[in-house]
This record gives sequence, structure tokens and C-alpha cells, in this order.
Amino acid sequence: MKTVRVDTNNPYFILIERGIIKNCGEHIRPLALGGKAMLITDTNVGAKYGDTVRKSLEDSGLEVAVHTFPAGEKSKHLGSITEMFGAMADFGMSRKDIVVALGGGVTGDMAGFAAACYMRGIGFVQIPTSLLAQVDSSVGGKTGVDIPQGKNLVGAFHQPLLVLIDPDTLSTLPQYYINDGMAEIIKYGCIKDAELFGTLELEYAPDIIEDIIERCVSIKRDVVNRDEKESGERMLLNFGHTLGHALEKIYDFCGLSHGQAVAVGMVMITAASERAGLTDGGTAERIKALCEKYGLPTSDEADLSRIALACASDKKAGGGSVNLVLLERIGSSFIRKTPLSELEEFIS
Repeated sequence: MKTVRVDTNNPYFILIERGIIKNCGEHIRPLALGGKAMLITDTNVGAKYGDTVRKSLEDSGLEVAVHTFPAGEKSKHLGSITEMFGAMADFGMSRKDIVVALGGGVTGDMAGFAAACYMRGIGFVQIPTSLLAQVDSSVGGKTGVDIPQGKNLVGAFHQPLLVLIDPDTLSTLPQYYINDGMAEIIKYGCIKDAELFGTLELEYAPDIIEDIIERCVSIKRDVVNRDEKESGERMLLNFGHTLGHALEKIYDFCGLSHGQAVAVGMVMITAASERAGLTDGGTAERIKALCEKYGLPTSDEADLSRIALACASDKKAGGGSVNLVLLERIGSSFIRKTPLSELEEFIS
């Protein structure tokens, strides 16, 4: 078992082990002091792993209820959160009980947000089953939902009590979802780890996925430890996301997946910063080639003026400007405050 400790105000562990999902109850039971666990999952993941997780939780002595929502980004809205609140209340949950989020990034974000709000905050555990969630979104305590004006604009920082990562769950995923998660892995190489980036170029990441997962969550752990509430360094984790989130909004959260949008965003913003003389020449081409190696798009037909306009509602925007995450070179990143009025020109 690989173990990574996150030292936020309430420290917790990330446990990485093949098959851990089958005995998740023994790890979760000590955290549920009230004796109840609400398992939140989507229709796809629930059909595959819901019974396994429920049985393990019940075998550990917990009383379990299951709340399932329709799979997909389209469910990531406040109406789904309201339904979760109702399920928790009907189950008679108290502050000593626990929420278990079983699924990908959408599930983790929503279940975590519901846990952050119900009774002003109860504990929750992440069991991420997608590559994107395992290497990124399950760690760090960002929770939330989308609203029509933008992605993840409503949410809360609420750290999990535990993260259980079972790489075996990736074996049942279509290649599309593996590719989607690779965008976040490439991001970590870009912003913090040139050696990781080189490994992704030379080897095939799924062949060494346990080591890759540990490396990515360790990078995120270090950043979150230093900047839990995203007041400085943690903004670097948004590399490619400002333009990526704008593209997701333009396509109404159903045209491009999150990973695909981030891949396009990383290439676009790096090409722009190269033209501005802020990034070493050839960096964008390396990112483009690596994204293409893992089946990710690197360009989009969306109008640049629409992309710039959509960026105005990004969480990183404010005071007429947006914080862009740029690279000096692979493995070295920085934040550049850019007026929104100049953004379209910068990316064009």
C-alpha cells in the first residue's frame, strides 16, 4: 500500500492499493462515530461498484443508505445537492455520521459539497474511480457545482477525512476516460515536475499508473499543505483551466470533457505565452505532442472572443483581470495577472 499524508488543518491520509475498494469499510468505520454512512454515487459507477462498497461498509458494522444520481456533468447543479440533503435528512444523519463519495470528479465535488453544507458540515470520504479524480480532484478539499454562468462557481473548501484510491477501478473504464485523466497528469508535469513530463513522453503512463498516481497526489499534497484555500501557489494547479473552463461553458458542459478542455487550454495558453516571449520556445509543441500521444485534442474551433468573454466569469477573474497560469519552461510555472480587456489579444 502506498500512503500519502496531507497536512491541512485536519490532516488525512491518501491510501493507494489495488483491491482496497473491497475492504473500504475497515478504513472508514473508525471515522463514522455515529454509525451511519450515506453512500453517494452515480448510475454508472453505482452499477459497477455500489454493491461491493455497500457490503464492505455494512460488514464493518455501519448502517448504510445509498443515494444515486444520473451520471454526467449535467447533474452537477444545485438541484442535485438539494436531493442529497433530502436523502441525508430522511436517513436521520447526524454530524457524527459520514458521507462516502464513490465515483469520478462530479461525484466527489457534489458529495463533498453536500457534506460541507449539511448540518453546517459533516465528514466525508473520497473513493475516486476515474483517473482524473484519482490523480487530482479527490485531493485538496475543493467541492462544488456548476451554474449557468460558469463551472464550479458555487462550492466550499471541505477536506475529506480519508481518500481511498483503487487503481483496479481504472480497468473497467473506456479509453476515453483514461485519456481524460491524462490531461491532469500532464498538467502536473508542466507546472511542477519536468522529470514526470519526460517519463510521460518516454513511457506509456497506464503501464506504471500506481507510481504516476502517487507522484501526482504528492505534488498536489505539497501545494495544498502550503496554500489550502488557493490564495497563492495553489492557483498554479489551474494551468490550462481558465481557457478550459471557458470552452466547457461555451459547449454547455457537454461538448468537451473536462480533460479535453484542459488539454486545449494548456496548448493555447502556452502558445500565447511563447509568442509573448514569456515561455521557452518549443514548449507548446512538446505539450501538444504529449496530449496527442494520449488521445487528447489540442485545438478548438470556438471563437476567441467568446472564449475571452467566458473567462470573465471564471473564479480566477476579478477586478477586471484574470490570473493566468503560464510556464517559464516545462516544470516551472508562474501566475500572470492579465486585464480581461487584453485577454483576447493575448491568446490570439
